[in-house]
Amino acid sequence: MAYNDNFSNTKAIGKSFSNKNESSVPKNIRVLVDFENVLCDFEQSLLKSYRRKYPKETYIPLEQRKGISVKRQYADVSEELGEKLSSVYCTPGFISNLPEIPGACEAVDAMDKLYGVNVFIYSGITMPYGYSLKEKCQWVEFHLGVRWLDKIIFTKDPTLLNGNLLIDDRVSIKGVIKNPTWEHVVFTSCHNVRISVGTKTRLENWTDGAWRQIIRKARHDI
Repeated sequence: MAYNDNFSNTKAIGKSFSNKNESSVPKNIRVLVDFENVLCDFEQSLLKSYRRKYPKETYIPLEQRKGISVKRQYADVSEELGEKLSSVYCTPGFISNLPEIPGACEAVDAMDKLYGVNVFIYSGITMPYGYSLKEKCQWVEFHLGVRWLDKIIFTKDPTLLNGNLLIDDRVSIKGVIKNPTWEHVVFTSCHNVRISVGTKTRLENWTDGAWRQIIRKARHDI
C-alpha cells in the first residue's frame, strides 16, 4: 500500500501565531531539526570529556575542527587517537548529559507552538545503539518534555524525511533521495563556521530570533 502524506491537509490545534503581518490562514509547514550540534553541544562536551580522560594525548581545538566527522579528523592523526575519541562518546551517560545549545529548546518549543508549524527532531544512531537510543530519548524528555518523545525520528539518511525545512550543522547532505522535499538550513557549528554555505540559509544561533524570519520565508515560498 502506498504511503499517503496528509500533512498538508491537516489543521494545527491549539497553536497561536501572533505576528499580524502573516496571512490570516498561515500555511502549514513541517520543520526537521537535527539533534547533535543543533539542539545539544556535542562537540564542546566531547572535547572536554576527551581531555579529561586522556590529558596527555593530542587533541584538536574547536577552532581547528574540519569536517562533519570528528572521529575521522582524529583518526587522520592516528587510528589509535580516533578509537580513543570514540570511546568517549560511546560511554554510557555521555549523550544524556550533553549540554543544550543556548536557547535551542526554548526556540524549538516556541516554533512548534506556532499555528501550522510541526517540528520533528531527527538523529542518527550512535553505536552501540542500545543506550544511544535510550539516552537521546532521555535527553529530549528532560529538556523538552514527554510530548516530544512522539516527535523523534531516528535515521541515518535525512533525505528520506518529508518536510519543508531541515536544520542541520552539515553543510552538504547526500542520501538516497537526490532532491529532498526540504530546504536545507545550515546551523553554525565549530566545524562549519569558516565554510561557505553558498545559496543555503545559515542559522547562527537560537537566541537572536532569526529562526522566526526563516519560518516566515518558508511559508511565503510554499
